[in-house]
Amino acid sequence: MPSVTWGVVQGKKEKLVNRVIICDYLKGLGIIPDELESVELPSTVEVMKERIEFLQRMGLTIDDINEYPLMLGCSVRKNIIPVLGYLEKIGISRSKLGEKYPELLGFKLEGTMSTSVAYLVSIGVCPRDIGPMVTQYPYLLGMRVGTMIKPLVDYLVSLGLPKKIVSRMLEKRPYVLGYDLQETVKPNVDCLISFGIRREALASIVAQYPQILGLPLKAKLSSQQYFFNLKLKIDPERFARVIEKMPQIVSLKQNVIMKPVQFLLERAIPSEDAAMMSEMGRPLKELVEFPEYFTYSLESRIKPRYAMLKSKGIRSSLNWFLNCSDKRFEERLEGDYIESESLGPSFCMGGKLDLPGCEILSDEEDKSDDEDEVLFRRTVSL
Repeated sequence: MPSVTWGVVQGKKEKLVNRVIICDYLKGLGIIPDELESVELPSTVEVMKERIEFLQRMGLTIDDINEYPLMLGCSVRKNIIPVLGYLEKIGISRSKLGEKYPELLGFKLEGTMSTSVAYLVSIGVCPRDIGPMVTQYPYLLGMRVGTMIKPLVDYLVSLGLPKKIVSRMLEKRPYVLGYDLQETVKPNVDCLISFGIRREALASIVAQYPQILGLPLKAKLSSQQYFFNLKLKIDPERFARVIEKMPQIVSLKQNVIMKPVQFLLERAIPSEDAAMMSEMGRPLKELVEFPEYFTYSLESRIKPRYAMLKSKGIRSSLNWFLNCSDKRFEERLEGDYIESESLGPSFCMGGKLDLPGCEILSDEEDKSDDEDEVLFRRTVSL
């Protein structure tokens, strides 16, 4: 709660009169004081005026203050200045503070704020990444370590994720800390298992797609499992293997999935075989083994590369001709042999995440694709 700025000792009646005067002053500035009813305000209009001028010098507008009027109950000396100093120390400028999350001004520097940062650093989060994390998800500074952050981290470690991987994951996606462990995270993990996901695959799934912990997962998995079975003839057991290899599939739009599949069907592949083989002579289980196929742009990647393969008479897997950059693909076409298949991700319990052969597409390639078709890539930037 905001600290109280005590003015001179006032009687009850005088306090009420001054409160009315201050509220009228705020209304005159365009500030709505309704949320301040239960907050102790400064003793005089002059003190409130100084407080507002200080906030405006930080770059906050009247609209910003109306977004979080409780900041007007924060003492400049006891709350705002110490918090600003601490935030600048961890790499957050005052301008960004004013633009994005003025509610931080009401946090307590001693205790919660500094403790949450110290704990994150202790598990391996790089100190220089704390600032960007707070910029993306400022609420982590108000989270208690013992009841919120540590229990979530411990649970993720219990799934087989090393703390180093957890720390990299939180650096990139600090909003994961906001997922409720009991209400959301644990039920979603149980849901994955109920859909046939193997326990030893859970760590890899979370490392690849941490957002899966916070999704309305049961509904999404049910919908996608039914779709894969009905349209692609992929049974529930093989659907589970698809999710293990590419968990982002749970959120991929079904019309996006069908575009590249329709391309295979138009190449005269029977629908009952489309989920199991490609036109290039591979077993049609290939879409299960390489689910990334569903996410590549049909027009800018699949069709042109397939045409080049066909013109040269090359037979290859989907993985071989799609999971590489344009430059690497050209090198493969000019080679005298087809290099061996690159393996998918492997994750040893308690060990490190391995992603051999997983090419990260360039920004230029992403921009050339249709928006829906580049929603997901099997890229793990930990």
